[in-house]
Formats: sequence, C-alpha cells, structure tokens
Amino acid sequence: MRMEAADVLSALSTLRVPPGAPEMELHARVAERLADAGIAFVHEARLAPLCRIDFLSGAGVGIEIKRGKPNRRGLLRQIERYAACAQVSAIIVVVERSVRLPPRVGGKPCYFLSMNHLWGIALP
Repeated sequence: MRMEAADVLSALSTLRVPPGAPEMELHARVAERLADAGIAFVHEARLAPLCRIDFLSGAGVGIEIKRGKPNRRGLLRQIERYAACAQVSAIIVVVERSVRLPPRVGGKPCYFLSMNHLWGIALP
C-alpha cells in the first residue's frame, strides 16, 4: 500500500457519522479528517470532462463517498472512469453499507471504508 493511501485510510478510520446523515455531512466530516491529518486535498476535483471525484489528495488518492448501499455495477463503472485518469494513484470508496469491490480497478489500488463497520456497538 502506498504511504499516501495508508495515510488517508488512517485519517478516515476515525470518521464517525450518524446513520442516515446527509451526504454533504459525510463530505464535511471527510474534509475535516483530512485537514486534521495534514493531508492536502481538493474537494469536488475535476479529473476530466464530466468526471469529478468527491476528493483528491495531493498525492492522487481519490475518495468517493456514497450513502446507503450503492449499486455495485454502477459504482464499479464510476471507479473505472476515475482509475483511468492519470492524476489518480489509488481510490478509496467511503460507503455507509458494505459493497464488494476488487482490490485493484484499472490497475490502481482500490480500498473501501464502510461506515457501518466504524459505527460499532451503541451502548445505552
């Protein structure tokens, strides 16, 4: 795993967002975590015409955020478009509910971070 991807995953592993939070809140929390970790990023980064990823770190780690459980086929097509862009070195998909993705897409590492795994057990 490239160090930058590991750094981004580490920063996002502390992400806590309540279930059902609007996608823009997820964006705000991701931006907060990246900034707190000192990771430079562009929000809504344009990769190509009609191709925009939610976040792109300074070293080219793309971050895509999806609420709920995304359609696997549609998400994979979207990730393939991102992976085809030269400025993307790896992709991290942040989802509320788990979805199976291959470890590499378009020859680039692909990781996913499932919010439901980060929520843990709620105690009264």
